[in-house]
Amino acid sequence: MIPDRRTFLVAGLLTFVAGLVLLFPARVAYQWFVPQAVQLSGIEGSIWSGSAREMSAGGVYLRDFRWRLRPLRLLTGKLALSIDATPSSGFIEANVAFGFGGDITVSELSGSVPLQAFAAAARMPGLAGNASVQFPLVQLRDGLPVAVEGTFAVAGLIAPLVDPAPLGGYRAEFFTNEDRIVASVEDADGVFDLAGSLSFFPDRSYKFIGQVAATERTSAKLRKQLRFLGSPNDRGQHEIRLEGTL
Repeated sequence: MIPDRRTFLVAGLLTFVAGLVLLFPARVAYQWFVPQAVQLSGIEGSIWSGSAREMSAGGVYLRDFRWRLRPLRLLTGKLALSIDATPSSGFIEANVAFGFGGDITVSELSGSVPLQAFAAAARMPGLAGNASVQFPLVQLRDGLPVAVEGTFAVAGLIAPLVDPAPLGGYRAEFFTNEDRIVASVEDADGVFDLAGSLSFFPDRSYKFIGQVAATERTSAKLRKQLRFLGSPNDRGQHEIRLEGTL
């Protein structure tokens, strides 16, 4: 059967729309759609595939930010991108999907990032060390995590507000437990013997409950600071309780 004029018209219109999407300049899209809190410079390419020489958001600075649209995810009602970027050293890779209801899903997130990149955002001058992340899944709703699965590890931690000397390494394993996000936290070659549980709740509150004890690597200064946590138990452990709101 020979296609009629309407079929050719529809096909031509779809081709035209697809061409607009694939070739729509990234610089224009940035001016129209990206929030002011996200700063990009050196933008090249299109919505389909592009890059920015520099990116900063929430006090975090990245270089060589690149993205590629995943058009088949539009069939599921989500705008999805594969992204990668470079901090001052290390790397970040992830797939990000934006739901039309405002939800954000991050999958296959992996990276190695110097903690200096988060010093301003965390309001911790002099913060240093290296963080590695492996998160198969992170789901955000209204900017709040509602589902998290993965691992966050820190090596060579330096936090001058606590002590100018290196504090070693620590690890947090995240998982979703009913209506909250929970992370089991422990030391990994740290100067403290640490074990605890960190919980994030739907009302944006968080709570950390743990036990910390000195080791042979703990300095005399830090041992004195542990005394402010109260009397230790019969195993030499002090209880830590931290609560607040995001």
